[in-house]
Amino acid sequence: MISFLRIAFRNVLLARRRTLLLGLSLFIVSVIFMLLSSLTKGITDRMIESATTLSAGHINVGGFFKASVRGAIPLISERERVKSVVQRLMPDAKIIDRQRGWGRLIGPLSSINVGLSGINVPDEASFFTSLSLASEKEYKEKGSDQVFGRLEDLAKPNSILLFAGQAKKLGLGVGDSVIVVTESTGGRANSLDLTVVAIAKDVGFSSNWIVFVPRQTLLELLTIQDDTTGVVMVYLKDITQAEAKMALLREGLIKDGFELMDYDPNPFFFKFEKVMGEDWLGQKLELTLWKDEISYLLWITTAINLVTFVIIAILSFIIASGIANTMWLAVRERIKEIGTMRAMGVQKEQILLIFILEAFFLGLIFVGGGAIFSSLLVWLLNSLAIPVTNGGAQIFLMTQTLHFSLSFGQFLCTVLVFSSVAILGAFFPALRAARLKPVEALRQGK
Repeated sequence: MISFLRIAFRNVLLARRRTLLLGLSLFIVSVIFMLLSSLTKGITDRMIESATTLSAGHINVGGFFKASVRGAIPLISERERVKSVVQRLMPDAKIIDRQRGWGRLIGPLSSINVGLSGINVPDEASFFTSLSLASEKEYKEKGSDQVFGRLEDLAKPNSILLFAGQAKKLGLGVGDSVIVVTESTGGRANSLDLTVVAIAKDVGFSSNWIVFVPRQTLLELLTIQDDTTGVVMVYLKDITQAEAKMALLREGLIKDGFELMDYDPNPFFFKFEKVMGEDWLGQKLELTLWKDEISYLLWITTAINLVTFVIIAILSFIIASGIANTMWLAVRERIKEIGTMRAMGVQKEQILLIFILEAFFLGLIFVGGGAIFSSLLVWLLNSLAIPVTNGGAQIFLMTQTLHFSLSFGQFLCTVLVFSSVAILGAFFPALRAARLKPVEALRQGK
Protein backbone atom coordinates (compact mmCIF):
# COMPACT_ATOMS: atom_id res chain seq x y z
CA MET A 1 0.00 0.00 0.00
CA ILE A 2 2.85 2.37 0.82
CA SER A 3 4.29 1.79 -2.66
CA PHE A 4 1.01 2.71 -4.30
CA LEU A 5 0.78 5.85 -2.19
CA ARG A 6 4.26 6.85 -3.30
CA ILE A 7 3.48 6.19 -6.97
CA ALA A 8 0.25 8.18 -6.79
CA PHE A 9 1.91 11.11 -5.00
CA ARG A 10 4.80 11.09 -7.48
CA ASN A 11 2.37 11.22 -10.41
CA VAL A 12 0.60 14.22 -8.85
CA LEU A 13 3.93 16.04 -8.47
CA LEU A 14 5.13 15.19 -11.98
CA ALA A 15 1.97 16.47 -13.69
CA ARG A 16 2.54 20.00 -12.37
CA ARG A 17 0.44 21.90 -14.89
CA ARG A 18 -2.53 19.55 -14.64
CA THR A 19 -2.27 19.43 -10.87
CA LEU A 20 -2.17 23.22 -10.51
CA LEU A 21 -5.15 23.81 -12.81
CA LEU A 22 -7.35 21.22 -11.14
CA GLY A 23 -6.05 22.09 -7.68
CA LEU A 24 -6.81 25.77 -8.14
CA SER A 25 -10.39 24.92 -9.10
CA LEU A 26 -10.79 22.77 -5.99
CA PHE A 27 -9.17 25.47 -3.86
CA ILE A 28 -11.55 28.19 -5.11
CA VAL A 29 -14.73 26.15 -4.77
CA SER A 30 -13.80 25.05 -1.24
CA VAL A 31 -13.24 28.69 -0.25
CA ILE A 32 -16.62 29.72 -1.73
CA PHE A 33 -18.37 26.84 0.02
CA MET A 34 -16.85 27.59 3.42
CA LEU A 35 -17.57 31.32 3.20
CA LEU A 36 -21.20 30.72 2.26
CA SER A 37 -21.73 28.01 4.88
CA SER A 38 -20.06 30.11 7.60
CA LEU A 39 -22.20 33.09 6.61
CA THR A 40 -25.35 30.95 6.89
CA LYS A 41 -24.26 29.63 10.29
CA GLY A 42 -23.41 33.17 11.39
CA ILE A 43 -26.91 34.33 10.47
CA THR A 44 -28.46 31.33 12.25
CA ASP A 45 -26.36 31.96 15.37
CA ARG A 46 -27.40 35.61 15.38
CA MET A 47 -31.04 34.58 14.99
CA ILE A 48 -30.78 32.29 18.01
CA GLU A 49 -28.88 34.91 20.01
CA SER A 50 -31.30 37.69 19.08
CA ALA A 51 -34.44 35.60 19.63
CA THR A 52 -33.40 34.06 22.94
CA THR A 53 -32.01 37.33 24.30
CA LEU A 54 -34.75 39.74 23.27
CA SER A 55 -38.08 38.10 22.62
CA ALA A 56 -38.23 34.36 23.28
CA GLY A 57 -37.06 31.48 25.41
CA HIS A 58 -36.15 28.10 24.02
CA ILE A 59 -39.78 27.21 24.84
CA ASN A 60 -42.47 29.87 25.29
CA VAL A 61 -45.74 29.60 27.19
CA GLY A 62 -47.95 32.38 25.88
CA GLY A 63 -51.62 32.66 25.09
CA PHE A 64 -54.63 34.88 24.56
CA PHE A 65 -57.46 36.10 26.74
CA LYS A 66 -60.86 36.77 25.12
CA ALA A 67 -63.39 38.82 27.05
CA SER A 68 -65.55 38.95 23.90
CA VAL A 69 -65.76 36.87 20.75
CA ARG A 70 -63.99 39.50 18.64
CA GLY A 71 -61.46 40.41 21.33
CA ALA A 72 -57.96 38.97 21.70
CA ILE A 73 -55.42 40.15 24.26
CA PRO A 74 -51.96 38.47 24.25
CA LEU A 75 -51.71 37.76 27.96
CA ILE A 76 -52.16 34.90 30.40
CA SER A 77 -53.61 35.02 33.89
CA GLU A 78 -52.57 32.94 36.90
CA ARG A 79 -48.97 33.82 36.18
CA GLU A 80 -47.49 32.15 39.26
CA ARG A 81 -49.50 28.98 38.78
CA VAL A 82 -48.31 28.60 35.20
CA LYS A 83 -44.70 29.17 36.27
CA SER A 84 -44.99 26.63 39.07
CA VAL A 85 -46.26 23.95 36.67
CA VAL A 86 -43.39 24.64 34.28
CA GLN A 87 -40.88 24.56 37.15
CA ARG A 88 -42.25 21.23 38.38
CA LEU A 89 -41.99 19.63 34.95
CA MET A 90 -38.59 21.15 34.14
CA PRO A 91 -36.70 21.62 37.40
CA ASP A 92 -33.34 22.22 35.67
CA ALA A 93 -34.60 24.94 33.34
CA LYS A 94 -34.33 28.68 33.90
CA ILE A 95 -37.79 30.27 33.89
CA ILE A 96 -38.69 33.94 33.59
CA ASP A 97 -41.75 35.83 32.43
CA ARG A 98 -42.17 39.08 30.57
CA GLN A 99 -45.10 41.36 29.94
CA ARG A 100 -45.98 42.09 26.31
CA GLY A 101 -47.37 45.24 24.76
CA TRP A 102 -47.30 47.51 21.73
CA GLY A 103 -46.68 51.21 21.59
CA ARG A 104 -45.20 54.15 19.76
CA LEU A 105 -42.13 56.04 20.93
CA ILE A 106 -41.99 59.75 20.15
CA GLY A 107 -38.59 61.46 20.26
CA PRO A 108 -37.15 64.81 19.13
CA LEU A 109 -36.28 63.59 15.62
CA SER A 110 -38.90 60.96 14.80
CA SER A 111 -41.23 58.31 16.16
CA ILE A 112 -41.20 54.52 15.82
CA ASN A 113 -43.59 51.66 16.54
CA VAL A 114 -42.13 49.17 19.01
CA GLY A 115 -42.86 46.05 20.94
CA LEU A 116 -42.80 46.80 24.67
CA SER A 117 -41.27 44.12 26.86
CA GLY A 118 -41.82 44.48 30.60
CA ILE A 119 -39.12 42.79 32.65
CA ASN A 120 -38.51 42.18 36.32
CA VAL A 121 -34.85 43.20 36.71
CA PRO A 122 -33.91 40.84 39.62
CA ASP A 123 -34.96 37.84 37.49
CA GLU A 124 -33.02 38.89 34.40
CA ALA A 125 -29.37 38.31 35.29
CA SER A 126 -28.64 36.34 32.10
CA PHE A 127 -30.39 38.97 29.99
CA PHE A 128 -28.11 41.70 31.28
CA THR A 129 -24.98 39.59 30.77
CA SER A 130 -26.06 38.98 27.15
CA LEU A 131 -26.35 42.69 26.40
CA SER A 132 -23.52 45.18 26.03
CA LEU A 133 -23.83 48.92 26.34
CA ALA A 134 -23.18 50.97 23.23
CA SER A 135 -20.21 53.32 23.36
CA GLU A 136 -19.99 56.90 22.13
CA LYS A 137 -17.68 55.72 19.38
CA GLU A 138 -20.35 53.34 18.04
CA TYR A 139 -23.16 55.81 18.56
CA LYS A 140 -21.53 58.84 16.94
CA GLU A 141 -19.03 57.05 14.67
CA LYS A 142 -16.32 59.28 16.15
CA GLY A 143 -15.92 59.75 19.85
CA SER A 144 -14.67 58.20 23.05
CA ASP A 145 -15.24 54.70 24.42
CA GLN A 146 -17.54 56.07 27.14
CA VAL A 147 -20.58 53.81 27.40
CA PHE A 148 -24.18 54.92 27.51
CA GLY A 149 -25.89 54.48 30.86
CA ARG A 150 -26.26 51.54 33.24
CA LEU A 151 -28.35 48.44 32.59
CA GLU A 152 -29.13 48.14 36.30
CA ASP A 153 -30.96 51.47 36.20
CA LEU A 154 -33.79 49.76 34.33
CA ALA A 155 -35.06 48.82 37.80
CA LYS A 156 -36.08 52.46 38.29
CA PRO A 157 -39.75 53.31 37.69
CA ASN A 158 -40.67 54.83 34.30
CA SER A 159 -37.31 53.98 32.75
CA ILE A 160 -36.56 52.53 29.32
CA LEU A 161 -33.70 50.71 27.60
CA LEU A 162 -33.18 51.49 23.93
CA PHE A 163 -30.83 50.02 21.35
CA ALA A 164 -28.29 52.10 19.45
CA GLY A 165 -30.20 52.11 16.16
CA GLN A 166 -33.41 53.21 17.86
CA ALA A 167 -31.68 55.95 19.87
CA LYS A 168 -30.05 57.37 16.73
CA LYS A 169 -33.35 57.42 14.86
CA LEU A 170 -35.22 59.07 17.73
CA GLY A 171 -32.39 61.48 18.52
CA LEU A 172 -32.13 60.43 22.16
CA GLY A 173 -29.35 59.97 24.68
CA VAL A 174 -29.11 58.72 28.25
CA GLY A 175 -31.15 60.90 30.59
CA ASP A 176 -33.49 62.15 27.86
CA SER A 177 -37.25 61.69 28.03
CA VAL A 178 -39.26 59.82 25.43
CA ILE A 179 -43.05 59.67 25.18
CA VAL A 180 -44.60 56.24 24.84
CA VAL A 181 -48.19 55.99 23.57
CA THR A 182 -50.10 52.74 23.84
CA GLU A 183 -53.61 51.36 24.15
CA SER A 184 -54.78 49.89 27.43
CA THR A 185 -56.72 46.65 27.70
CA GLY A 186 -59.89 48.71 28.01
CA GLY A 187 -59.28 50.31 24.61
CA ARG A 188 -58.24 53.75 25.94
CA ALA A 189 -55.08 55.50 24.78
CA ASN A 190 -52.44 55.90 27.47
CA SER A 191 -49.21 57.86 27.32
CA LEU A 192 -46.27 58.22 29.68
CA ASP A 193 -42.92 59.99 29.80
CA LEU A 194 -40.07 57.50 30.19
CA THR A 195 -36.42 58.26 30.95
CA VAL A 196 -33.73 56.62 28.83
CA VAL A 197 -31.39 54.96 31.36
CA ALA A 198 -29.28 52.87 28.96
CA ILE A 199 -28.50 52.44 25.27
CA ALA A 200 -27.39 48.93 24.33
CA LYS A 201 -25.52 47.63 21.31
CA ASP A 202 -27.79 46.31 18.57
CA VAL A 203 -28.41 42.55 18.74
CA GLY A 204 -29.52 41.41 15.31
CA PHE A 205 -32.52 42.67 13.40
CA SER A 206 -34.96 42.18 16.29
CA SER A 207 -33.31 45.02 18.22
CA ASN A 208 -34.78 47.43 15.67
CA TRP A 209 -38.29 47.08 17.05
CA ILE A 210 -38.20 45.90 20.68
CA VAL A 211 -37.55 48.00 23.81
CA PHE A 212 -37.46 47.15 27.51
CA VAL A 213 -39.20 48.82 30.42
CA PRO A 214 -39.83 47.76 34.05
CA ARG A 215 -42.65 45.26 34.32
CA GLN A 216 -44.63 47.45 36.74
CA THR A 217 -44.44 50.40 34.34
CA LEU A 218 -45.95 48.33 31.54
CA LEU A 219 -48.67 46.98 33.85
CA GLU A 220 -49.67 50.56 34.63
CA LEU A 221 -49.63 51.58 30.98
CA LEU A 222 -51.82 48.65 29.96
CA THR A 223 -53.95 48.87 33.13
CA ILE A 224 -53.79 45.15 33.86
CA GLN A 225 -53.45 43.18 37.09
CA ASP A 226 -50.20 41.98 38.59
CA ASP A 227 -51.12 38.27 38.31
CA THR A 228 -50.98 38.40 34.51
CA THR A 229 -48.05 38.18 32.14
CA GLY A 230 -47.40 38.09 28.43
CA VAL A 231 -45.15 35.05 28.13
CA VAL A 232 -43.35 32.56 30.35
CA MET A 233 -39.95 31.86 28.80
CA VAL A 234 -38.16 28.57 29.44
CA TYR A 235 -34.39 28.27 28.88
CA LEU A 236 -33.01 24.73 28.64
CA LYS A 237 -29.46 23.54 29.18
CA ASP A 238 -29.61 21.93 25.73
CA ILE A 239 -31.57 23.85 23.09
CA THR A 240 -31.72 20.76 20.85
CA GLN A 241 -34.13 19.18 23.38
CA ALA A 242 -36.67 21.99 22.95
CA GLU A 243 -39.19 20.09 20.81
CA ALA A 244 -39.25 17.03 23.08
CA LYS A 245 -39.53 19.20 26.19
CA MET A 246 -42.33 21.24 24.64
CA ALA A 247 -44.36 18.06 24.06
CA LEU A 248 -43.81 17.09 27.71
CA LEU A 249 -44.84 20.55 28.89
CA ARG A 250 -47.96 20.54 26.73
CA GLU A 251 -49.11 17.25 28.22
CA GLY A 252 -48.41 18.48 31.76
CA LEU A 253 -50.31 21.75 31.38
CA ILE A 254 -53.36 19.95 29.99
CA LYS A 255 -53.32 17.51 32.92
CA ASP A 256 -53.16 20.49 35.28
CA GLY A 257 -56.42 21.85 33.87
CA PHE A 258 -55.20 24.49 31.39
CA GLU A 259 -56.78 24.82 27.97
CA LEU A 260 -54.26 24.96 25.12
CA MET A 261 -54.48 26.19 21.57
CA ASP A 262 -53.42 23.96 18.70
CA TYR A 263 -49.72 24.25 17.90
CA ASP A 264 -49.05 26.99 15.37
CA PRO A 265 -45.37 27.58 14.44
CA ASN A 266 -45.72 31.36 14.05
CA PRO A 267 -45.00 34.35 16.31
CA PHE A 268 -47.86 35.46 18.56
CA PHE A 269 -48.50 38.72 16.68
CA PHE A 270 -49.39 36.75 13.52
CA LYS A 271 -52.28 35.04 15.34
CA PHE A 272 -54.58 37.91 16.31
CA GLU A 273 -56.90 37.58 13.33
CA LYS A 274 -57.11 33.81 13.68
CA VAL A 275 -57.87 33.99 17.41
CA MET A 276 -60.47 36.73 16.96
CA GLY A 277 -62.27 34.51 14.45
CA GLU A 278 -62.52 31.59 16.87
CA ASP A 279 -65.68 31.00 18.90
CA TRP A 280 -64.45 30.76 22.49
CA LEU A 281 -64.14 32.98 25.55
CA GLY A 282 -61.71 33.08 28.44
CA GLN A 283 -58.08 32.03 28.35
CA LYS A 284 -56.13 29.56 26.24
CA LEU A 285 -52.41 28.94 26.49
CA GLU A 286 -50.14 28.21 23.56
CA LEU A 287 -46.65 26.76 23.32
CA THR A 288 -44.01 27.79 20.79
CA LEU A 289 -40.31 27.28 20.21
CA TRP A 290 -37.73 30.04 19.82
CA LYS A 291 -37.63 29.51 16.04
CA ASP A 292 -41.42 29.87 15.82
CA GLU A 293 -41.19 33.38 17.25
CA ILE A 294 -38.87 34.44 14.41
CA SER A 295 -40.31 32.17 11.70
CA TYR A 296 -41.02 35.22 9.55
CA LEU A 297 -37.24 35.65 9.21
CA LEU A 298 -36.26 32.01 8.58
CA TRP A 299 -36.67 32.50 4.82
CA ILE A 300 -33.29 34.23 4.96
CA THR A 301 -31.37 31.07 5.89
CA THR A 302 -33.53 29.05 3.48
CA ALA A 303 -32.64 31.44 0.65
CA ILE A 304 -28.91 31.38 1.45
CA ASN A 305 -28.91 27.58 1.75
CA LEU A 306 -30.66 27.30 -1.62
CA VAL A 307 -28.22 29.69 -3.29
CA THR A 308 -25.29 27.84 -1.69
CA PHE A 309 -26.62 24.48 -2.88
CA VAL A 310 -27.14 25.67 -6.47
CA ILE A 311 -23.72 27.35 -6.69
CA ILE A 312 -21.85 24.43 -5.16
CA ALA A 313 -23.76 21.87 -7.26
CA ILE A 314 -22.82 23.72 -10.47
CA LEU A 315 -19.20 24.18 -9.42
CA SER A 316 -18.93 20.56 -8.27
CA PHE A 317 -20.27 19.34 -11.64
CA ILE A 318 -17.79 21.54 -13.52
CA ILE A 319 -14.90 20.38 -11.35
CA ALA A 320 -15.87 16.71 -11.58
CA SER A 321 -16.15 17.03 -15.37
CA GLY A 322 -12.78 18.78 -15.53
CA ILE A 323 -11.12 16.09 -13.42
CA ALA A 324 -12.73 13.34 -15.52
CA ASN A 325 -11.54 14.90 -18.80
CA THR A 326 -8.05 15.47 -17.42
CA MET A 327 -7.86 11.91 -16.15
CA TRP A 328 -8.97 10.57 -19.54
CA LEU A 329 -6.02 12.42 -21.06
CA ALA A 330 -3.74 11.13 -18.30
CA VAL A 331 -4.81 7.57 -19.04
CA ARG A 332 -4.03 8.04 -22.75
CA GLU A 333 -0.65 9.58 -21.98
CA ARG A 334 0.26 6.78 -19.58
CA ILE A 335 -0.99 3.77 -21.51
CA LYS A 336 2.54 2.40 -21.93
CA GLU A 337 3.22 2.87 -18.21
CA ILE A 338 -0.03 1.09 -17.38
CA GLY A 339 0.80 -1.76 -19.76
CA THR A 340 4.26 -2.16 -18.22
CA MET A 341 2.82 -2.25 -14.71
CA ARG A 342 0.20 -4.80 -15.74
CA ALA A 343 2.89 -6.95 -17.41
CA MET A 344 4.86 -6.85 -14.17
CA GLY A 345 1.91 -8.37 -12.33
CA VAL A 346 0.09 -5.31 -11.00
CA GLN A 347 -3.60 -6.18 -10.69
CA LYS A 348 -6.55 -4.27 -12.15
CA GLU A 349 -7.71 -3.22 -8.69
CA GLN A 350 -4.27 -1.82 -7.94
CA ILE A 351 -4.21 0.27 -11.13
CA LEU A 352 -7.65 1.60 -10.18
CA LEU A 353 -6.37 2.35 -6.69
CA ILE A 354 -3.39 4.36 -8.00
CA PHE A 355 -5.60 6.69 -10.05
CA ILE A 356 -8.08 7.06 -7.19
CA LEU A 357 -5.22 7.89 -4.82
CA GLU A 358 -4.00 10.58 -7.23
CA ALA A 359 -7.42 12.24 -7.12
CA PHE A 360 -7.48 11.81 -3.34
CA PHE A 361 -4.12 13.59 -2.94
CA LEU A 362 -5.28 16.31 -5.31
CA GLY A 363 -8.43 16.88 -3.27
CA LEU A 364 -6.80 16.56 0.13
CA ILE A 365 -3.99 19.01 -0.60
CA PHE A 366 -5.94 21.74 -2.38
CA VAL A 367 -9.30 21.39 -0.62
CA GLY A 368 -7.50 21.23 2.72
CA GLY A 369 -5.51 24.31 1.75
CA GLY A 370 -8.70 26.10 0.71
CA ALA A 371 -10.38 25.18 4.00
CA ILE A 372 -7.40 26.46 6.02
CA PHE A 373 -7.29 29.66 3.97
CA SER A 374 -11.05 30.14 4.47
CA SER A 375 -10.70 29.69 8.22
CA LEU A 376 -8.05 32.41 8.35
CA LEU A 377 -10.15 34.65 6.11
CA VAL A 378 -13.21 34.18 8.33
CA TRP A 379 -11.15 35.04 11.41
CA LEU A 380 -9.79 38.16 9.70
CA LEU A 381 -13.23 39.34 8.52
CA ASN A 382 -14.73 38.86 11.98
CA SER A 383 -11.83 40.66 13.67
CA LEU A 384 -12.29 43.65 11.34
CA ALA A 385 -15.98 43.91 12.37
CA ILE A 386 -16.92 45.28 8.95
CA PRO A 387 -20.10 47.40 9.36
CA VAL A 388 -23.18 46.65 7.27
CA THR A 389 -24.65 50.07 6.52
CA ASN A 390 -27.37 49.17 4.02
CA GLY A 391 -30.75 48.63 5.70
CA GLY A 392 -31.78 45.83 3.32
CA ALA A 393 -28.48 44.04 3.86
CA GLN A 394 -28.91 44.36 7.64
CA ILE A 395 -32.27 42.62 7.40
CA PHE A 396 -30.85 39.90 5.16
CA LEU A 397 -27.71 39.32 7.25
CA MET A 398 -29.49 39.77 10.62
CA THR A 399 -26.67 41.97 11.91
CA GLN A 400 -25.15 45.44 11.75
CA THR A 401 -21.65 44.00 11.25
CA LEU A 402 -20.53 41.25 8.89
CA HIS A 403 -20.40 38.05 10.93
CA PHE A 404 -19.23 34.56 9.97
CA SER A 405 -19.42 31.50 12.19
CA LEU A 406 -17.17 28.53 11.46
CA SER A 407 -17.00 25.17 13.19
CA PHE A 408 -14.71 22.17 12.90
CA GLY A 409 -17.64 20.22 11.45
CA GLN A 410 -17.86 22.67 8.53
CA PHE A 411 -14.11 22.39 7.98
CA LEU A 412 -14.27 18.59 7.97
CA CYS A 413 -17.38 18.55 5.76
CA THR A 414 -15.68 20.77 3.15
CA VAL A 415 -12.60 18.53 2.96
CA LEU A 416 -14.64 15.32 2.75
CA VAL A 417 -17.21 16.60 0.23
CA PHE A 418 -14.80 18.06 -2.31
CA SER A 419 -12.21 15.32 -1.92
CA SER A 420 -15.08 12.95 -2.74
CA VAL A 421 -15.95 15.10 -5.78
CA ALA A 422 -12.35 14.76 -6.98
CA ILE A 423 -12.42 10.98 -6.45
CA LEU A 424 -15.79 10.66 -8.19
CA GLY A 425 -14.51 12.62 -11.19
CA ALA A 426 -11.51 10.32 -11.47
CA PHE A 427 -13.36 7.03 -10.97
CA PHE A 428 -14.48 6.21 -14.52
CA PRO A 429 -11.18 7.14 -16.21
CA ALA A 430 -9.42 5.09 -13.53
CA LEU A 431 -11.78 2.19 -14.22
CA ARG A 432 -10.92 2.35 -17.92
CA ALA A 433 -7.22 2.34 -17.09
CA ALA A 434 -7.66 -0.70 -14.85
CA ARG A 435 -9.48 -2.63 -17.62
CA LEU A 436 -6.68 -2.20 -20.17
CA LYS A 437 -5.07 -5.50 -21.11
CA PRO A 438 -1.27 -5.50 -20.84
CA VAL A 439 -0.68 -6.43 -24.50
CA GLU A 440 -3.12 -3.81 -25.82
CA ALA A 441 -1.70 -1.14 -23.51
CA LEU A 442 1.88 -1.82 -24.63
CA ARG A 443 0.83 -1.86 -28.30
CA GLN A 444 -1.12 1.42 -27.98
CA GLY A 445 1.73 3.04 -26.06
CA LYS A 446 4.29 2.58 -28.86
